Amino acid sequence: MTEYGQVIFREIQRFKQWWIWILVLIGPVFSWYGAYQQLILKKPFGNNPTSDTGMFIIFIVVGILFPLFFLSIKLITEVRFDGVYIKYFPFHLSFRKITSPHEVKVYESHTYSAIKDYGGYGIRFGKKGKAYNVSGNRGIQFELLNGKKILIGTQKPEDFLRAMTLCGFMSQSQAKE
Repeated sequence: MTEYGQVIFREIQRFKQWWIWILVLIGPVFSWYGAYQQLILKKPFGNNPTSDTGMFIIFIVVGILFPLFFLSIKLITEVRFDGVYIKYFPFHLSFRKITSPHEVKVYESHTYSAIKDYGGYGIRFGKKGKAYNVSGNRGIQFELLNGKKILIGTQKPEDFLRAMTLCGFMSQSQAKE
């Protein structure tokens, strides 16, 4: 692997918030209960029950595939000598280069509110720019030379910043020193 491809910092984050998992699991719990009622006990589920085939499809999609899909979501962040990369699996199947050292005007560790500043977790567009986050309220805020603002959520902001310094990232304020 070339020096530029060498990974200096790597972080993998997943959704850990209990309240998100409660919301995610409401549908699957109902589909499991409905499938049990209709397919095992042979009692039609609900006021206007679907066919057994329909119930089986709902059970597979909502009760099994949806929670597995949500469980597979992860944000992988890497700092390499040639830039900062992210992969928001399963939405990104390969890494995407967010920025290069020479494209950054300013960067800093930043505390934010995912809901107020960006409208929630995920790949978000908010009043403060674009954000990639899955949990917490800490991140690295970038302002690029082209004016774009990008926030990457992290649970390890000090390690992230240390890797960026090692890879030659300099904000405008550091360049003046």
